[in-house]
Amino acid sequence: MGWILTILLSFVIIRIMEKNPECTLFELLPKYFGKWIGKGLVVLWILLAAYVATTVMFSTIHIIKIWIVQDIRNYILMILFTIPIYMITKQGIRVIGIFAELVFIVTLWMPFLLLFALKDTQWLYLLPLGKEGLLPILSTVKSTIFSFLGFELTFIFYPFLKDKKSAFKGIVIANSLTMMIYLTTTIVCFIKFSPTEITDYVYPVLNLLKLIRLPFLERLEIIYLSFYLFIIFMTIIPYLYAVVLGTSQLLGKQDHRNSLRILLFLWILLSFFFIPSSFQITQLANWWGMAGIYSAFGFPIFLWIYGWIFHSVRKEQKQ
Repeated sequence: MGWILTILLSFVIIRIMEKNPECTLFELLPKYFGKWIGKGLVVLWILLAAYVATTVMFSTIHIIKIWIVQDIRNYILMILFTIPIYMITKQGIRVIGIFAELVFIVTLWMPFLLLFALKDTQWLYLLPLGKEGLLPILSTVKSTIFSFLGFELTFIFYPFLKDKKSAFKGIVIANSLTMMIYLTTTIVCFIKFSPTEITDYVYPVLNLLKLIRLPFLERLEIIYLSFYLFIIFMTIIPYLYAVVLGTSQLLGKQDHRNSLRILLFLWILLSFFFIPSSFQITQLANWWGMAGIYSAFGFPIFLWIYGWIFHSVRKEQKQ
């Protein structure tokens, strides 16, 4: 259900951008709402993207510290992570796209590894299906919003596409791959762990990996997490690029690298003082999910309706 909703909203975003193919959202908002309101909305989008990138970065550091290097300082990991992120993001959208293709190829094996956990599983753990009725199922669709977030960045990247006619096809394929991986992972976890056991784990997938035994590898979850960093970077970098692109356009600058350096410096500085607990990481993620409901689900529908009215009025004025 979350996948279907994501596809529908992706279609809405594509329809909005088809009417403004050469504009990013940061250029579109002042055009639709005027200089001051438009720039105010741009600032909100920049702050939201910065918050998402920051949340993912600190969450990553927290998980790496728990599972791999417990005694390392936060600021050391922050410095190590910001170096490759800076090198990729500063190059712009073309290099980010190439990196995304590389990440896809390098991490393609990861979902299939979970199939090794299918030994000694209990499919009866999935039963009974829907015993509480339809309403609880519908209410949990909201939690999938957090997992699918990122498609709203189509607002930012659409103008850079060479083949804009294939945009919707590409986003359907991307969301469908995501859905299949999430669904497979969820089912494997639920048939491997009992209903009571699974609630004891904060990171069930990593606990699942600890149960997989290969004759030539130990501590599989460490190797898995190391490769998963590539995927996490591909979550951080697009949001980070949206922040620095929006900031440079807002200030009328051509070069986004200065904004990038300032933001990454603030991250490093913050890592000296802010050492979040598991509860704080969960809270940050929950706030991100709440903001995502409005930015990725509510905002496109509003902008679509507003844009339709805007273009209809302008068409009548020209006549």
